Amino acid sequence: MSHLVDKEMSLLEHLGELRKMIMRSVLGIIIFGIVAVFIKDFIFDSVIFGPKKANFISYQWFCQVGMDSFCGKVLPFSLENRTMDGQFSVMMWTCITAGFIMSFPWILYQLWLFISPALYQNERKYAVWFIIVSSILFFLGVLFGYFILLPLSLDFLSGISVSDEIKNDIDVKSYIGMVKTTSLATGLIFELPVVIFFLAKLGLVSDLFLKEYRKYAIILILILAAIITPPDFISQIIVAIPMLILYEISIFIAKFVQPKQKV
Repeated sequence: MSHLVDKEMSLLEHLGELRKMIMRSVLGIIIFGIVAVFIKDFIFDSVIFGPKKANFISYQWFCQVGMDSFCGKVLPFSLENRTMDGQFSVMMWTCITAGFIMSFPWILYQLWLFISPALYQNERKYAVWFIIVSSILFFLGVLFGYFILLPLSLDFLSGISVSDEIKNDIDVKSYIGMVKTTSLATGLIFELPVVIFFLAKLGLVSDLFLKEYRKYAIILILILAAIITPPDFISQIIVAIPMLILYEISIFIAKFVQPKQKV
């Protein structure tokens, strides 16, 4: 009976630690979100609405590599706010998103504190590397999504016209939602090597498994790249290459982690 009580208390303790981790993470997001409010002019004028300007640096890069349609690019749509609380809502949710991005290393630290009790003593010393590597991958993903994937998607979607009767006056919430979703989603996708690391530690995947299904992964990546980019070969390759590199890195990581698991 006492054994069951101890087990139940242990479960409650884990739930308590999970609650603390979530609360501390949310507090970090709130603090950095408040910081974002004070620099909202830069966030909106230079970052959020940067891809809408003709001098956006990504358009210059694409022009230099032979994508002539991006030379002097001006997106053929205007932004509108259609609700009374629209701009306030946009400001708050954008600052919260910025707070999440800026506080990501802090969130990773809280995650490490939560999972570290389940690790061996010699594995806990890798906390700094876990936070640094995971943060770098996330920020690289955000930058890739913002500077590469977002401009390609905006160019493709804004260029679609089913009739001259339709004028593209885009709701600002729709535009900003696309900016946030694209950047965040790509940042999380770039965490693939870290996810594979922990799955390999748990014995759920191996390098042999990843190698065996590599051809299917390549096909899936190419299909995904074709879906999220304009229908031209160069754009698809630009998006597919980083994903393929991440997959190969994941194979190496699984191979590196696996021998420790067999000991």
